[in-house]
Amino acid sequence: MAEPSTETIFNKPKIELHVHLDGAIRAETILDVAKRRGIKLNASSGKEMKHLCTVYQPVKMFAEFLAKFEEYMPVIAGDKEAIRRIAYEFVEDKSKEGVIYVEVRYSPHLLANTDVEPIPWKQEKGDVSPDDVVQLVNQGLAEGEKDFNIKARSILCCMRHMPNWSMKVVELCKKYKEDGVVGIDLAGDETINVRDQSCHRLAYEEAVRCGIHRTVHAGEMGPPSVVKEAVEVLKAERIGHGYNTLKDQVLYKQLREQNMHFETCPISSKLTGACDPDFTKHPLVTFRKDKVNYSLNTDDPLIFNSQLHVDYRTAHEYMGFTEEEFKRLNINSAKSSFLPEKEKKDLVNKLYEAYEMVQNAENA
Repeated sequence: MAEPSTETIFNKPKIELHVHLDGAIRAETILDVAKRRGIKLNASSGKEMKHLCTVYQPVKMFAEFLAKFEEYMPVIAGDKEAIRRIAYEFVEDKSKEGVIYVEVRYSPHLLANTDVEPIPWKQEKGDVSPDDVVQLVNQGLAEGEKDFNIKARSILCCMRHMPNWSMKVVELCKKYKEDGVVGIDLAGDETINVRDQSCHRLAYEEAVRCGIHRTVHAGEMGPPSVVKEAVEVLKAERIGHGYNTLKDQVLYKQLREQNMHFETCPISSKLTGACDPDFTKHPLVTFRKDKVNYSLNTDDPLIFNSQLHVDYRTAHEYMGFTEEEFKRLNINSAKSSFLPEKEKKDLVNKLYEAYEMVQNAENA
């Protein structure tokens, strides 16, 4: 894939709802933290680090994509300064892309080195718990908000292969509900059936009970049944990716009628092998035609060596997206955000003004 250019196809305020913090770290930051911690890496420059991390061609197996995180996560995980720093720099990077509101997601357990079983990335036991991780990320995001004039909130991820973490995740969502955390997510291997993983189901039941917003990675690599499971069992309010919903037209019609929001990621979907590499055949073409509720997102910018304007340019050049469609999807994204209602309405009105659609603001 060609290196991103600095020009954007839609040079107006944007909303981003599906991006992973641990997949959006600057290569230079990884090298800097590794040097400070005395960790030897197989790279000596940002360019080399990107080369080690980046998926340039569609992967043959999803595990091949996930393995890329092993190149750098042991450097960042368990390091308090690094965790705060990557959150702060993330907000700066998003502000440069024209994003005015972002919901970034991550697994607190995958960045911790104590109070987590097993300790990830072959780390030695340390002093950074999942609770500490959330505090550090909140601090970095808040500092970034102040410095870069962008609103940033976070979503905490449960991991399908680690059901024993899920109740702790929902408890952290409850604890920090008034301090930057706006929702819960379930990510990972979609072949793992959550009906057989009671901890995931119980965590989401607790989220519903406590008014915590819910999204689920579903229908990216897995069949439509995973999407149905996310909606019916986990009571998901948004679907992460959801491309394979189109393979079940009854379910697709149902979710369209419910105005379900799909968090789509064009570049990601090609390089993970989730969708046909021919963008003219992408599910987004159908979503656009059917006026589905969806957002455009980057997913993992470091892993894909990409930026948000590349997803926009791709949608424009290969999928027939117009400026009006970009406006529509961003307004829908704001309306589908997990912000409190007052903040959500303010965000929607801000977009209407930026898009010179002030006359419609009262109907937001």
